[in-house]
Amino acid sequence: MISFTDFNQNKLENGLYVVSTPIGNLLDISLRAIEVLNKSDCILCEDTRVSKKLLEKYKIRNKLISNHKFNEKKNLNTIIDLLKSGKIVSLITDAGTPCISDPGSILVNEVINEKIKIFSIPGACSATAAFSVSGFEGKYFFYGFFPEKKKEIESELKLLSKLNVSIIFFISSKKFQKKKLFIKKYFNNRDLVICREITKLYEEHIRIEVSNIDNLEINFKGEITLVISPITTKNINFLDDDDKKKIKKLIKKSSIKDIINTISKNKKISKKEIYDFCLKLKNET
Repeated sequence: MISFTDFNQNKLENGLYVVSTPIGNLLDISLRAIEVLNKSDCILCEDTRVSKKLLEKYKIRNKLISNHKFNEKKNLNTIIDLLKSGKIVSLITDAGTPCISDPGSILVNEVINEKIKIFSIPGACSATAAFSVSGFEGKYFFYGFFPEKKKEIESELKLLSKLNVSIIFFISSKKFQKKKLFIKKYFNNRDLVICREITKLYEEHIRIEVSNIDNLEINFKGEITLVISPITTKNINFLDDDDKKKIKKLIKKSSIKDIINTISKNKKISKKEIYDFCLKLKNET
């Protein structure tokens, strides 16, 4: 049974409040977030110009402090001193939840080290929003921003491709065209949902099989959220008796890697299934 707490208090406890803000639609803010921001002595903002649009809508006129990835280390001592003096400090980012591919982790860790109270004010998050409309079931792995360098992409995606769960990436629409070849290389037997403008007027979900990604042209601007499905079974063959006989002959003279390449060369068979069968044979000998 889930119990709920009525947060209608006149006074907040002193400490750091990590506050989620809307990811697009300004109405997507919780009543609790508005109350906390109203009662904060100061609000740490990724970009004060962006945050002012939200805060002005809800008539929140408390002190704002610029706190982004380029100055968060420099600000650290000042903010810790404020918290130790009994101030209520809120941390927000331009959109969504702080510390989720956004600044904030450095401050949060220091607050933990100093044994200062910290509170989470949950709310909008593009990762969970995208997954909720993806249609994919089960677990998901949130990666964050897509790897940048080729070497990093190859090593990271190779590891991630072994996870039979949904995988969520953030990526710039400008970079999508160059990166889609890597997506096809490592996730060819999966489906993909591309979410853009989440919660905004022109929200769009593009659904496609990764194997058809070559035909997809992205012509819009801004960041997009990619949700890659778990490994799909459609269009994938399974080991038949002939395949198993062939593997039994190869297992004595070939490596498992060579066997996988040989068996999966002419038809689409799950490499994991081939690998598991090879291990089973080796354990029996």
